[in-house]
Amino acid sequence: MASVTGARLPTIPDGLVAVVKSECPACTLVAPVLEQLVESVGLVVYTQDDPSFPTDADWVVDDTDLAASWQIDLDAVPTLVRRVDGVEIDRTVGWDRANWESFTGVDGLGDGLPDFKPG
Repeated sequence: MASVTGARLPTIPDGLVAVVKSECPACTLVAPVLEQLVESVGLVVYTQDDPSFPTDADWVVDDTDLAASWQIDLDAVPTLVRRVDGVEIDRTVGWDRANWESFTGVDGLGDGLPDFKPG
């Protein structure tokens, strides 16, 4: 396993993975969407600055050391990534309802939210 300054890198799971932080306005906006995706298609959320954001749940992973973010090669949050067999196959950055619905296959995401908010 690769390392960053001697630290072990986390194993990023297959499926949908989101990376967020509580100090990001777009991330705060999409918090209810993340919960909606957990319930409908499954999602793992890595949080960069507050292990209890967007909620205190087993699908939220503490990434305050940024090891997962580094491994995913993250530039901005929120980022939504799809992984298959340990390999990223697609990603979308920021909140764009049409992109997120197409990306996840779930219609009606974020009812009441603006259609777009950059990350």
